[in-house]
Amino acid sequence: MEAENVEIAENGAGHAAVDAAELFRKYWPMVLRRCRSMLGDTDRAVDAAQEVFIIVHEKQDLLHAGHPVSLLWRMATNQCLKELQRYSTRHKVSDGDSLLERIASAGDDEERHMSRGVLKKLFGKHPESSRTIAVLHLVDGFTLEETAQMVKMSVNGVRKRLQALRDTLKELEGV
Repeated sequence: MEAENVEIAENGAGHAAVDAAELFRKYWPMVLRRCRSMLGDTDRAVDAAQEVFIIVHEKQDLLHAGHPVSLLWRMATNQCLKELQRYSTRHKVSDGDSLLERIASAGDDEERHMSRGVLKKLFGKHPESSRTIAVLHLVDGFTLEETAQMVKMSVNGVRKRLQALRDTLKELEGV
């Protein structure tokens, strides 16, 4: 994925602000593909992608345009994760007892609070980039090589990060 320069303007804080309309024109296809790959449903993906650009429009004076691809990729990922969580709340995912299944299907406030706590413990012990690696490889299905290229790490480094996350998850499941 090649990052393109985006038309930018100075906002009041002296930082480059984003031009929401320009971002929409250039990056709508990328955001929609991201949402479609995460949600697996075109209608839900369009809704999620639109929500991303609504947020960009509403907050364009506060956002920085330094890395628009990264910004939009993360926003699309977060929006889709929210949608998946809302969907799993309405449609019980599984009655299995694995920790990940319980997190994905958390319904009431207490379960969501517990899920957030587990995820904070899991990702709190690792660099933030480990979360990105996990989503790219485990959710989006990118190969280790593709993931390594996107996060600018070696394949071995990506493999070690994923193994460290798995080890931490096993520890948490034992608790």
